[in-house]
Amino acid sequence: MKNYNLLATVAAGIESVTAQELKQLGYQVQTENGRVRFTGNVQDIAKTNLWLRTADRIKIEFASFQAKTFEALYDLTYALPWEDILPLDANFPVSGKSVKSQLHSVPNCQKIVKKAIASRLMSYYHRRTNLPETGAVYPIEVSLVKDQVSLTLDTSGTSLFKRGYRVEKGAAPLKENMAAALVMLTTWYPDRPLYDPCCGSGTIAIEAALIGRNTAPGLKREFAAEHWTSLDPNCQVWQQARQEAQAQAKPDVMMDIEACDIDHRMVEIAKANAQEAGVADTISFKQMQLKDYRPKVDYGILIANPPYGDRMLTEEQVHTLYADMGKLYSQMPTWSKYILTSDEAFETYYGAKATKKRKLYNGALKVDYYQYWGERKPRQASHDK
Repeated sequence: MKNYNLLATVAAGIESVTAQELKQLGYQVQTENGRVRFTGNVQDIAKTNLWLRTADRIKIEFASFQAKTFEALYDLTYALPWEDILPLDANFPVSGKSVKSQLHSVPNCQKIVKKAIASRLMSYYHRRTNLPETGAVYPIEVSLVKDQVSLTLDTSGTSLFKRGYRVEKGAAPLKENMAAALVMLTTWYPDRPLYDPCCGSGTIAIEAALIGRNTAPGLKREFAAEHWTSLDPNCQVWQQARQEAQAQAKPDVMMDIEACDIDHRMVEIAKANAQEAGVADTISFKQMQLKDYRPKVDYGILIANPPYGDRMLTEEQVHTLYADMGKLYSQMPTWSKYILTSDEAFETYYGAKATKKRKLYNGALKVDYYQYWGERKPRQASHDK
């Protein structure tokens, strides 16, 4: 099988988490801003699309070269063996972006690349009329950064955060891959309690349960490359990858996961999403005010994505909420708390400086992940580091 240069694209701030996922799957990686590089064949494309929890997309980097003129962009694109991956009927939309490059007109770059690929394919397939483009979709992106061109094919199709289990979402939902990253950035293991006091549509709790049961996050969706017969002529690779993933799942693992929200409508949405994800039996959903929670056990993990100043509550209400959290959680010394917010004054209102904080991006919004580590459990090794 042919090996490809592959890119796992990822939100800024969690590249190391995605890199660690890839290493655990057996790949050698090179981490860059917003992406992690690795190599693999069509089996690896299927495997990483199914298993990566924190990535956005898996892309094939078809070529990389420098171009400062439209003529160079056309000629160098035309010279590539597009027929190796694009069949006669391929539907190949071209998207683009340009950063600090002489070719700054993205629409023109898209048109040039589209024209060059079409000309190459028409010549190869001996076509005098336009290509049909009635077959599978092969999303292509032309990216220019400081005059360096990268031509990629998106094997995922829709972003990997779209797991397929979200029946409904509420206001300001957290993307599934970001929720998975928040869990993986904590010291939680499936044998420890986990509590989300502001669960919304339940994404953090659901992603934790999927991790605990070793359920591949992509099992309930399909991917663009599943339909690329040029990569998988017998259409068996993806079926085999799914069967292997299903065999590795541990559906009987039970966990102590609690997810609460003040809004009863959100609790019902969260329950429906957990049911669709197949983990409703191991998550306890409750309508509850944050201040009413009392942990039944020690040494748990709390992950909270409370409303920010621009999410549903006024600034004064948000600051009151943070103060309430600080007072309540100070009475939970054995618990480790991880709280995500864009409010840079969070520690002031919470009443304590974080053990550590990590800068992340929730979409385009810069946020910080405040980490308050709990006491170590005595007489046995702790997962806390």
